Amino acid sequence: MATWAIGDVHGCFRTLEALLDRMEFDVRRDRLWMVGDLVNRGPRSLQTLRWARALEAEMGERFRVVLGNHDLHLIARHLGVAGERPRDTLTEVLEATDAPELIDWLRRRPFVHFERIAGRDHVLAHAGLQPGWSPEDALEASGQLSRLLTGQHARLLLRREGDPKHGRNRAALAAFTRSRMLDSESRPHDWSGPPEEAPSGLKPWFRVSPRSCPERTIVCGHWAALGLHLEDDLIALDSGCVWGGRLTGVRLEDRRVVQEVQSDS
Repeated sequence: MATWAIGDVHGCFRTLEALLDRMEFDVRRDRLWMVGDLVNRGPRSLQTLRWARALEAEMGERFRVVLGNHDLHLIARHLGVAGERPRDTLTEVLEATDAPELIDWLRRRPFVHFERIAGRDHVLAHAGLQPGWSPEDALEASGQLSRLLTGQHARLLLRREGDPKHGRNRAALAAFTRSRMLDSESRPHDWSGPPEEAPSGLKPWFRVSPRSCPERTIVCGHWAALGLHLEDDLIALDSGCVWGGRLTGVRLEDRRVVQEVQSDS
């Protein structure tokens, strides 16, 4: 039995299928983690969501998905609190007959997942975590956001989705789904390029002290310009598939890397 983690799919479903074949993924025995951003920008978001929902029904707790910022944008558009953006490719999902069921399934995904793999504690999140968070802090924040997202206050939460200036919950939402660079006061910055080219005074979220969830390996995506980035306590998986790069899978037990060149059009 292996545990595989896969980076941001963004609707590149053909590439995902090819990667799973290359990994020799065994749906009957293996575990699979997805870092979020299943949808948008690529051409097959509807197929990707249908695949994920069906796979969870088959695999149960061996399949884990956390929410990313593009997943939240799909939910916000479905709820009528966000408009179409220039590079959106979500119309097919929103107009599908099973859209309500698919988006309800997506709304019920968590923002963080903890599990012990091969003797080491791992944390799955889309983008990152707030500096200084303990596992209990992260789980509490994720639980609170999930209650809001699946309840009557979802529209209020998503109207200013990811904006940390509007309360503790949105600061947590920004940390989980949009973390890249932080300033000297640990506030999020909108720099999305390579970290080595960032303006002075900014640091990647995983370089800021105190380290969140210390002595645990954080598995994440979101930052295409960072690319595949492996450290002792970090596995960053967004290798820019939707931008013509590669989709990356890493086997957590031994960090075997498998990649597939983007093949969707």
